Amino acid sequence: MKTVIKLEELALLFFGFYLYMFMELPWWWFFALLLTPDIGMLGYLVNNKVGAFTYNLLHHRGLAILLYLIGVSIVNCNICELIGVIMFSHIALDRALGYGLKYEKGFKFTHLGEIGKKDG
Repeated sequence: MKTVIKLEELALLFFGFYLYMFMELPWWWFFALLLTPDIGMLGYLVNNKVGAFTYNLLHHRGLAILLYLIGVSIVNCNICELIGVIMFSHIALDRALGYGLKYEKGFKFTHLGEIGKKDG
């Protein structure tokens, strides 16, 4: 089942790139910006609670979709559209690699399991 979920997340990553291509921006910007949502990790410099909040805020798929929809329909905001697509794509990449939303216990504790923990 884990393989199917990872393949689904990779499909969402490619879908995000597909949506990005309608934005008429250089293709390489997508890859240059793809890791920017990880800036949320800086919250861990304060403490685990702040770190989990900032990381999860920038890794919330619902927020990414909302920003994209605001960008394309409600106010025609190109930057909202871009942020939404990059967040959506980054989240899909993270989930495909096994990185999930964080618990306040620490960075390695995610809704997908503990990062670095060997199965079995």
